[in-house]
Amino acid sequence: MNPVPEHLPRTAGELRAAGHRPRGIKQEIHDNLLAALREGRNPWPGIVGFERTVLPQFERALLAGHDVVLLGERGQGKTRLLRTLAGLLDEWTPVIEGSELAEHPLDPITPASIRRAAELGDDLPVTWLHRDQRYTEKLATPDTSVGDLIGDVDPVKVAEGRSLGDPETIHFGLVPRAHRGIVAINELPDLAERIQVALLNVMEERDIQVRGYTLRLPLDVLLVATANPEDYTNRGRIITPLKDRFGAEIRTHYPLELSAEVDVVRQEANLVAEVGEPLLEVIARFVRNLRESTVIDQRSGVSARFAVAAAETVAAAALRRSALTGEQPAVARPVDLDAVPAVLRGKVEFEPGEEGRETEHLVHLLRRAVAETARERFGGLNLRPLVEAVANGHLVATGEKVPGADVLSALPELPVLHEVAQRAGVSAEDPPGRIASAVELALESLYLARQLAKDSDDATTVYGP
Repeated sequence: MNPVPEHLPRTAGELRAAGHRPRGIKQEIHDNLLAALREGRNPWPGIVGFERTVLPQFERALLAGHDVVLLGERGQGKTRLLRTLAGLLDEWTPVIEGSELAEHPLDPITPASIRRAAELGDDLPVTWLHRDQRYTEKLATPDTSVGDLIGDVDPVKVAEGRSLGDPETIHFGLVPRAHRGIVAINELPDLAERIQVALLNVMEERDIQVRGYTLRLPLDVLLVATANPEDYTNRGRIITPLKDRFGAEIRTHYPLELSAEVDVVRQEANLVAEVGEPLLEVIARFVRNLRESTVIDQRSGVSARFAVAAAETVAAAALRRSALTGEQPAVARPVDLDAVPAVLRGKVEFEPGEEGRETEHLVHLLRRAVAETARERFGGLNLRPLVEAVANGHLVATGEKVPGADVLSALPELPVLHEVAQRAGVSAEDPPGRIASAVELALESLYLARQLAKDSDDATTVYGP
């Protein structure tokens, strides 16, 4: 965390003299979002594929000052989007030093802070809160209690001598402690309905009810939430009065374009080896095929995390081959895609009746993705010389113990191989592993088009006539 800048005021008097005025959280976000839009700055760093759909709706909701619920399947970036909201807050905001609810020095709301402000006046000490500390996130779980979210009587304060009728015996929960900040509740329908009821007054009437106490606290919070449509209707639901208090309900979606899918993988994946653009396209197409397949349970969705994990698995396979063969740098090749179905089979839900055929379906859809990518990359290119070279005895072996140089040395010098490499974004000066990756993609496409044969065992794959 960055240290608080020295030039900022340290008392309420200095703050007032500097011309500072309290500003509500929603107004703060409204002003900063408008400033970003006017200056052409991207207020949503790291968010891909929502530019023409979700983000305009989200921006309208924030400019209107609405609490928002994002509705969408798993792995669509809902939580990631909510976390970017902290970037729309002022970098530093003043709070009363020692206050329980991060109250503004010129606008205290709890009895204790109001009393301190009256006693100390302009000498009321001020500290500063960074915007990252003003974003609070809570995963809704069935065991979440009203005390967790709103508050409860603190037995320690009672033991210190305060009476049970004293409102200062209340220990505030997560939502009041986020005063002047953002509260994000993930998977809101998982909250028990009686717990959701506790949020009603916070969102509308702004009072807190704890075991018979009613405090009129003008809480200043932006409440945002996420929900899964399946949970929304079956396992749990958002109660109608709470839905009514959210000003906007926005549907999210998976990337609509292949390029956006690739961008998400490239941005989120921690790749331990080089994975070229063609293989990232194969993975992106594979995930899109899964989302369109009738054998996959589309109600649960196919998360973007699947594509990320697939890319990381392919990179790991390339790194392992590099360690076995000594080839540097470690570059992923199409043969590394074989590791994906077995490793990631448990990350997707299949329709009833498909038991025992999961791997078969995944392999089929992955091969289709390879064929589509090769057709896009090599469309119009005459690969007949490559077929003839293999037919004339130049068999090509590949596998987890075969370096890229061996793949290339198995073939004669053919002009078409230079064109294949160029179509895959590789030049003749690149390391053998990159060129071999492009050549393997062409060989695999010829196999899928039934122009070549392929024999495989546990460690080696051989392309032949």
